[in-house]
Amino acid sequence: MCVYCGSRPGAQPAYAEVAGLVGRWIGAHGGQLVYGGGLNGLMGVVANATLAAGGTVVGVIPKALVEKEWAHRGCTELHVVDTMHKRKRLMAERADAFIALPGGIGTFEEFFEVWTWRQLGYHDKPVGLLNVGGIYDGLLAFLRTTVEQQFVNDWQMDLIRVDSDAERLLESLVNDAGVAVATRLDQI
Repeated sequence: MCVYCGSRPGAQPAYAEVAGLVGRWIGAHGGQLVYGGGLNGLMGVVANATLAAGGTVVGVIPKALVEKEWAHRGCTELHVVDTMHKRKRLMAERADAFIALPGGIGTFEEFFEVWTWRQLGYHDKPVGLLNVGGIYDGLLAFLRTTVEQQFVNDWQMDLIRVDSDAERLLESLVNDAGVAVATRLDQI
């Protein structure tokens, strides 16, 4: 599970709580977290919770951010790469599904990129948006406006899963990833 989230904790304690829940869920289900490799903020919370619950953690961080985001040296695997493009590519390659938690510009960019890649057919992996405490309500309203104004189609919106319940969203993404893998294998 690739998790995109903030390198800061955010203003509400609920953000760190849900990051911990996501990490514990991944670890308890024998999963692997793929994330940006940082120790700070929600990134550190989700990584530490995954490790504490027995999961593996793959961190991918550019050299330029090793000091700024405090690279998490406790990851099962920590990949230090040259560029953000290499970071995002490696994260996408190592993941079966993607989920965006609360975060900033980097989180938005990563979420929109994997969603764009999916609608272009570059991958068929599920993409989720965890709307903790309504943090993404404004974004979702804007996206509905883009559909109304005919810049985005309903089928494109259907490519993402949005939920405020972390466990329900994670289960949905894992189930969708299983279906996507089975579909690809059936086509071989």
